[in-house]
Amino acid sequence: MLGDAKASRADPLTPAQRRLCMSRIRAADTRPEMIVRRGLHALGLRYRLHDRQLPGTPDLVFPVYRAVIFVHGCFWHGHDCPLFRVPATRTEFWTAKISRNRERDRDALAAVIDQGWRPLIIWECAMRGRARLPEEILLAQVHRWIVERQNAAEIAGAWGAEPTG
Repeated sequence: MLGDAKASRADPLTPAQRRLCMSRIRAADTRPEMIVRRGLHALGLRYRLHDRQLPGTPDLVFPVYRAVIFVHGCFWHGHDCPLFRVPATRTEFWTAKISRNRERDRDALAAVIDQGWRPLIIWECAMRGRARLPEEILLAQVHRWIVERQNAAEIAGAWGAEPTG
């Protein structure tokens, strides 16, 4: 079951405060995404943003390299890292929602690969938390993955998956 190994805590916010916080969470132009975008642009790479023609609407698309990048939040995409924890309230709702998100992610990944694209998933924990990677190292790994045309890969914080390909 999703998040069983993680201890749950009661939410310190009232339902109204939590609703306000959740309503302000963005799907695009998030802080982790902007770190990746600015860094890769500074390294000379050019890309398209949020191409709705591609499955899963990748955050960055590099047509010249047939590469796409998804910048995933660890909570919303159910990453197995310390940044993800199923909320203590409405547990069934959140477990089902995050399971659906994971399933949608798997389908999108398979579809972009079937269309001849190389996907890279960059997890939020690679840029946030105690195990985050130094920004220069993260950007160097991403740049190398793109230009060397490596296979599908993931980059996570030090406790997560290492880049593959």
